[in-house]
Amino acid sequence: MLNKIAHAQLCYKDSIVILKNIKLVVVLIMSMLTTSVVFAQDEVGLTAKQVVEKFQSELIAVMKDGKKLGYAGRYEKLSEPISNSHDLTKIARIVVGKEWEKLSEDQQQKLTDIFIRLSISSYAHNFKDYSGESFGFDSEEETTRGGVVVHSHLEIPNDKPVKFDYMLKEKGNSWRIINIIANGVSDLALKRSEYTTILQREGFDVLMTKINEKIDSYSKL
Repeated sequence: MLNKIAHAQLCYKDSIVILKNIKLVVVLIMSMLTTSVVFAQDEVGLTAKQVVEKFQSELIAVMKDGKKLGYAGRYEKLSEPISNSHDLTKIARIVVGKEWEKLSEDQQQKLTDIFIRLSISSYAHNFKDYSGESFGFDSEEETTRGGVVVHSHLEIPNDKPVKFDYMLKEKGNSWRIINIIANGVSDLALKRSEYTTILQREGFDVLMTKINEKIDSYSKL
C-alpha cells in the first residue's frame, strides 16, 4: 500500500515538472515569435530616409572597428545591412540592361550571386577604417516614377565632404536602394557601360572572370 502511495506521489511530481517544462517552452516560443514580428514590422515600417540612415549608421559602426575586423570581418558584418537596404537582385538586372534577357536562367542567377558578392566586397574595401567621418541628411524628394531620392553627405575631417544621392524604390512593403550617386557620379551607370560592352564583345564567362578578379583584388588591397 505504501509503495503504491509513493509511486503515485512520484508520478504526480513528474507530471508537475513536465507541465512546468512545457510552459517554459511555450513562453520561449512565444517570446521568439513576438521578437520576430516586432523586428519584421520595424524593417517594413521604415521610410526611405530611415532605410538610408539606418544603413549609414551600420556602415559607420563597421568603419570604427574596421582595422580590427579586417576585410573578412567587415565583409561579414556588412553582408546583412547591405542585403536589408539594397535591392541587389534588381541592381544586377539593371547593370546589364537589355543583355539580361539574352541570358539563361542559370546565367542570370550566377550573375546575381556574383554581383551581390561584388557589392559587399566593394563596401568592405572602401569603408575600411574610421577617422571621425559622419553622415548628414540634406533633403529628400519623390521621383515621377514613384521612387524617392535621399540627398546626404559624408563629412570627412580635414577634407571636402562627399555628396551621396540614394535612389530608392519600394520592394513589397519596404524601401530599397537601387542606385547611389557619389559627387555626381553613378557607379551603376559606370558598371552598366562596362558590363554590357563585355557581354556583347567577349561573352558571359569573361564578364564573370573579370568580376571575380575585382572581388579578389578588393580582398587583398
